[in-house]
Amino acid sequence: MYRYDEFDAAFVNERVAQFSDQVRRRISGELNEDQFRPLRLMNGLYLQLHAYMLRVAVPYGTLSSRQMRMLAHIARKYDRGYGHFTTRQNIQYNWPKLRDVPAILADLASVEMHAIQTSGNCIRNVTTDQFAGAAADEIIDPRPVAEIIRQWSSLHPEFTFLPRKFKIAITGAPNDRAAVKFHDIGLMAQTNGKGEIGWAVYVGGGLGRTPMIAKLINGFVPHEHLLAYLESILRVYNRYGRRDNKYKARIKILVHEEGLETIKGQVEEEFAQVRGGVLTLPQEELDRITDYFALPAFEEVGVVDIDVEKEKILNPAYGRFLENNTFPHAKQGYTSVTISLKPIGGAPGDATAEQMEVVADLAEKYSFDELRVTHEQNLVLPHVALTDLKAVYDALVEADLAEANAGEITDMITCPGLDYCALANARSIPIAQDISQRFSSPERQKEIGDLKIKISGCINACGHHHVGHIGILGVEKKGTELYQITVGGDATENAAIGNILGRGFVAEEVPGAIEKLVDTYIAHRETPDETFIAAYRRLGDAPFKEALYGNG
Repeated sequence: MYRYDEFDAAFVNERVAQFSDQVRRRISGELNEDQFRPLRLMNGLYLQLHAYMLRVAVPYGTLSSRQMRMLAHIARKYDRGYGHFTTRQNIQYNWPKLRDVPAILADLASVEMHAIQTSGNCIRNVTTDQFAGAAADEIIDPRPVAEIIRQWSSLHPEFTFLPRKFKIAITGAPNDRAAVKFHDIGLMAQTNGKGEIGWAVYVGGGLGRTPMIAKLINGFVPHEHLLAYLESILRVYNRYGRRDNKYKARIKILVHEEGLETIKGQVEEEFAQVRGGVLTLPQEELDRITDYFALPAFEEVGVVDIDVEKEKILNPAYGRFLENNTFPHAKQGYTSVTISLKPIGGAPGDATAEQMEVVADLAEKYSFDELRVTHEQNLVLPHVALTDLKAVYDALVEADLAEANAGEITDMITCPGLDYCALANARSIPIAQDISQRFSSPERQKEIGDLKIKISGCINACGHHHVGHIGILGVEKKGTELYQITVGGDATENAAIGNILGRGFVAEEVPGAIEKLVDTYIAHRETPDETFIAAYRRLGDAPFKEALYGNG
C-alpha cells in the first residue's frame, strides 16, 4: 500500500492549515457563503439538504486497518456514528459541523488521508477494481498506475478548473469490475503481440442526464507514455469543453458533438508534442511505486479448496456466504471476501463506527492489514486464507455484517436521495429498503441469481440507474415522487444503457413492479443458469413492458 513521502505529508498538512483558516473566516463572517463555496468544495465539503457533508477520498479504494479505525473515530466523534461508502470508493459523512471540519481533516492527515479533489471541476479520485492485486483473472495490478495518476493529477495547475468534474477509472483485468466505460477516461490493461502490458484508453463515458458509453480512442498506450496521453486528452478537453452550459460541459458531450475521430486527431497532435518529454514515466519510477504494492508474504495453506456444496448442507447460511461473498484469488489457498453493506431493510453503503472497527480488526488479523471499498458500496478483505474463512464469517455474523447477498437482487447501489441531497427529486433509500424486504428470502434470491438493481434519486445518476440490469430513477411530477424503471443496463465490459419501459410508479408500487419483472424473467429464461441480463438481451423489452403495463 502506498505510503506518503515528505512531499505528500507537507502537501496535505499545508492544505489542512489553509482550509482551517478559511473555515475560521467563514464562521467569523469575513467570508460569505458565495465566497466560501468554491473553497469548501475544493476540500470535499458540500452543503446538502440538512447539513454539511464531507467526502473523504479513498484512493483506488484501498485502506489500511489504521485508516479504517480513523474513519470510525471520525464517525463517532464528529458525526452520528456512521459513514456512507460511495460508488466512487470514497466515504461520506453526512452530519459534520463546520467548526469541526478542520479537526476532521487534521485527523485524516495523521493517517495519510484527505478530502482534496473529492469535489470541484477537477480530476477526482481514481477508482479501480476492488479485487486489484488479488484477482485470479488479473493481467496486472492497476493500483501502482492509479497512484501515479493520483500524484500527477493532484493540484495539477492546468486542470484545477476544468469545464466540469473529471473521473478516471482503471482495471487490470479483462473482466471490467470498475465500470470503466462509464467514466470520462477509462483504462483497461492490455497485452500486445510482444507480450508487453499497456493500456486501452476509452474516452467520453458517463451517466447523468445524458448517459453515454465511452469510445476507444487508443487500443494500446505503453506505461511510459500513459501520463503524456492522459495529459493530451485533458488539454483538448480543457481547451474545447463547453463552459457556457454545465449540462453540456462533460467530455462525453465534446466527443459526441465533435466526433471521436476529430477528438482523436486533436489528442494525437498534443501527444506528438509532449511524448518523450517530462511526462515520460521512467521504468525505475514505476518500479518504485510498484514496490509499495508488493504482494503480502503469503504462507502455504493446507486447504486449497472448500466443498461449498457440503458446507451448504452442514451450515446453509455459511455455505451461502461462501458461494456469494468469496472471489477467486491469484494465490492458491486464499480468497477475497466481500463484506456486504446491504443488510435486509438497511441503507445501502452505510456502516457504523463499530462495524468499521470490526472490519479493521479483521483486516489486520486475517487480510495482511488491507481492505478495499468497492464501487458497488461494499467492503472487501482482499487476502484471506481459506483456513481463516470461518473465523472471519463468525466475526461478521456477530457484527451484523454477514449478509450473503453479493451480486444478488438485494445487493443494490443506491444514492442518498432526498433524505440527504439538495439536488434529489425523490427518496431512494426507502425504495431500496422496501425492495430488499420484498426479496429477503435467501431461497428466492438464489432462484433469481445475478441481478443488479441500481437506484438514483435524480437525473444526476449517482446511483448508476442507467447501468442497472434493472434501474430505478426517482423524479418529481406535480409534487409527487415517481419512479421510472429501466431494463437492460450493464456496467461491465459488455457495457449497455438501460431502456425506459414506460410511465413512472409511485413509491408503494415499485417493489411490486420489480417483482413482476423478476417473475417475467424466471418464466421466460431458457435454463436456470441464464441470467437476467442474458435473458433480456435475448427477449428484448416486450415481455417486461407487457408485465408492467399490459398490452395497452
